[in-house]
Amino acid sequence: MSMLDSKRPAWLAQRFRGGDAFTGMVDLLTDLGLNTVCQSASCPNIGECFNAGTATFLILGSLCTRNCRFCAVPKGQPLPLDPNEPERIAQAVRVIGIRHTVITSVTRDDLDDGGAEQFNRCICLLHETVPDITVEVLTPDFRGDKEALQAILAAGPDVFNHNVETVPRLYPLVRPEADYNRSLGILSEAARNIKVVKSGIMVGMGESEKEVQWAFSDLISAGVTALTIGQYLRPSPRQMDVVEYIPPDQFLSYEEAALAAGFKSVAAGPLVRSSYHAEQLYGN
Repeated sequence: MSMLDSKRPAWLAQRFRGGDAFTGMVDLLTDLGLNTVCQSASCPNIGECFNAGTATFLILGSLCTRNCRFCAVPKGQPLPLDPNEPERIAQAVRVIGIRHTVITSVTRDDLDDGGAEQFNRCICLLHETVPDITVEVLTPDFRGDKEALQAILAAGPDVFNHNVETVPRLYPLVRPEADYNRSLGILSEAARNIKVVKSGIMVGMGESEKEVQWAFSDLISAGVTALTIGQYLRPSPRQMDVVEYIPPDQFLSYEEAALAAGFKSVAAGPLVRSSYHAEQLYGN
């Protein structure tokens, strides 16, 4: 642990919230054999979200084929896809009573379509079996494969989310197997088909304010309408160090700048994550 990691400021302090609702959510997910990014990525908001009866489902298995330096999701050689995963997600959504469902995935560069067909099946099944559901997807970049992307867009997600994560200068350090312009291309293609297109940026990785504002402009030009901005928190000693803890007033400035740049909805704060309060952001 770095010196900075060991001295987190008071505004990042968060009391873990357990209890019956939390335990019930964990038990249901375990019984159905489902993964969530809340658990896999060590999200700091897991107690709040599980107690509120919401979760972000992680499909395509639990092992990622990429090695992004910020992410706690386990890396390795994934298992074959589970054909029954979409049905189990729909079952969980019905049992929990989730009205706005967020589905994300590990990156599966080992698959020809990157797992796009599994996304398609999840979206279609939820729309078919859960009345009035809204479905948000948070996808990888599919190595820029437009056919894979179209397979997801054809299913009609209500929100399409793909995170650029950081500013382009830091990609070789933070996301060495990704490409900033490729991600912008994914978002631009989605914006031609989906009304609500969303992306997210982490700060505290060594970026400058000017670089963040340039990223705002790039995302607006790509057709992104909703944005999340959160503090990077090192999830374990295996990930890169935090460079800086951004104070809450700077997040307020970023939110104001993002809205001024043209985003319709912005959530900015130290503990904001891509799917945190996603239903409220979709409703703005």
